[in-house]
Amino acid sequence: MMRALEALEEKLGYRFKDRELLVRALTHRSWLSERSSPMPESGDNEQLEFLGDAILGFVVSEALVLKYPAAREGQLSQWKAHLVSSAYLHQRARALQLGEFLRLGKGEDRNGGRERKTLLANAFEAVIAALHLDGGIEIAGQFIQEQVLRGMDRPEDVESIGLLNHKSVLQERTQALGLPIPRYSTVEASGPEHAKVFTVEARVGDRWVSRATGSSKKAASQQAAERVIELLRAADLAAGSTS
Repeated sequence: MMRALEALEEKLGYRFKDRELLVRALTHRSWLSERSSPMPESGDNEQLEFLGDAILGFVVSEALVLKYPAAREGQLSQWKAHLVSSAYLHQRARALQLGEFLRLGKGEDRNGGRERKTLLANAFEAVIAALHLDGGIEIAGQFIQEQVLRGMDRPEDVESIGLLNHKSVLQERTQALGLPIPRYSTVEASGPEHAKVFTVEARVGDRWVSRATGSSKKAASQQAAERVIELLRAADLAAGSTS
């Protein structure tokens, strides 16, 4: 176990003063359950995952605001949503070969837990928390900069993230505001088969409605969602100015 921890520390670029923190970050509840631990929650990585998620969100948000001061809130939300998503963290965890170091129960291991997206993403966040608790926010921030924010270094990286799902951003925003879930409907399709143009309506309840056209239903729905996001933002600004 000691050699494995040393190998992982080398990948992380940090040597722990308290290695028990790293061990806990790597411990899935299934490992403790098989050992009939009386308080398995005190030794698994779920609390560290909770803390790591908060640290990751803060560091990523701060870095994006500082690096792109002219970016709109919608753009920042898209970029952050990508960088903290389970899919992206799963990629980063696999790049570190984090699955090899996890402590899993035999059943979880047999069922492919070392490659499972959610499990690896959670462990990645737990490692962030362990780095923070052992070395402080600067150490955790350096790790996030190297392993997560590197995906924003090149102009083409930013451009590709800019094409992310406006529908996902709208979904998150409506949930945060306690609004109905967005609904989408194709209201018109025109033009020849080889050059169809689609008009899609995005609707949040009865108040927030927008339409957009595009060469595909997907493109049109993305644009319609972006316009509803702008309507919600304008309403927030108006409400703030009158309060």
